[in-house]
Amino acid sequence: MEKDIGRIKKNDTSEIVVRVDNFAGRKGLTIREFITTDRYTGFTKSGVKIFADNFQNFKEMINSVTDEDMKEEPAEEKTEEIPKDQTTLEKPEGSEEKAAESQEKPAEESKENLPDY
Repeated sequence: MEKDIGRIKKNDTSEIVVRVDNFAGRKGLTIREFITTDRYTGFTKSGVKIFADNFQNFKEMINSVTDEDMKEEPAEEKTEEIPKDQTTLEKPEGSEEKAAESQEKPAEESKENLPDY
């Protein structure tokens, strides 16, 4: 038994399909991508299956998402804050000067002295 619940358009050639179906004798909710192109029309491998025994947990998770959680933030330029328990890697002092010096040297002088084999 297959029962389509709904479809959400992703772009001009694909959509997300939500359906109740059976797979290997196990009933569940399937969420998969369906594409329509010149070369192929049908489901892709992309998707997820929520078996019936896990559906109640999945439903509770989905229902716990609020409209506030899904509000998009304004497209302002954001500066990423670093959590206090994380550190950043900093460039050693003078590293910029050394990089500039190495660019000024002719190609032959900047080569490593490697043995000829």
